[in-house]
Amino acid sequence: MDATQLIAAGTIACVAGVVRGITGFGGAMVMTPPLALLFGPRFAIPAVLLLESLAAMPMLLHVRHLVRWRAIGPLLAAACATVPLGGYVLVTADPLTLRRAIALIVILFSLLLLRGWRHHGTHRLGTSLGIGALSGGMIGATGIGGPPVVLYLLSGPDRIEVTRANLTVYVVGTAIAAIVMLRLKGILELPALLVGTGLAPGYYAGVVLGSRLFPRFSDTRFRQFTLLLLMLVSTGILLA
Repeated sequence: MDATQLIAAGTIACVAGVVRGITGFGGAMVMTPPLALLFGPRFAIPAVLLLESLAAMPMLLHVRHLVRWRAIGPLLAAACATVPLGGYVLVTADPLTLRRAIALIVILFSLLLLRGWRHHGTHRLGTSLGIGALSGGMIGATGIGGPPVVLYLLSGPDRIEVTRANLTVYVVGTAIAAIVMLRLKGILELPALLVGTGLAPGYYAGVVLGSRLFPRFSDTRFRQFTLLLLMLVSTGILLA
């Protein structure tokens, strides 16, 4: 790993933090495709999971009283159960194929979010378990599992503060489960941890900056810009 890669990775982490701070989501979607291109999926995904868990942990202390466990519990339980299945894909899949799959996932969910798609059914237990299982498998394989749960929870009756709290619990819980899975499978190597730790200051700085910039932006317009940027970057990585 040379200095150019480290500078590029630090810039990516900072931009991802800004996006996370302004929009409240999208850190992993911004980071994972370009970091997978720089370092490969098996190196990038643990670093992204570490950053996402570290970023969400302090938020959890502030929003824990808003969490609706009956809503988030089944999603989290199902996701944690299927994270190892995704980890098997991460271990066995061809890195190029997996990198392109990550890019495709980002493009797909960016399109859905741009179109304002929401889940319009009721939040039944079976639906929650199915979406949680899908998300957990995606997290284990690609490091990106939040979008299905985001789309699902945004369709519910909860206030945005409650939804944000539920998502914070979900991000922390699934990231920890994925990190444990990677450790048990021998994928969580010291270099990836060092990279994640080294990128943390830039990511945190981006989150703080994004949070301060949030009042200056139209949330809807910025989300549209961010999602279009994600699609452009992911398309380039898909064709690389």
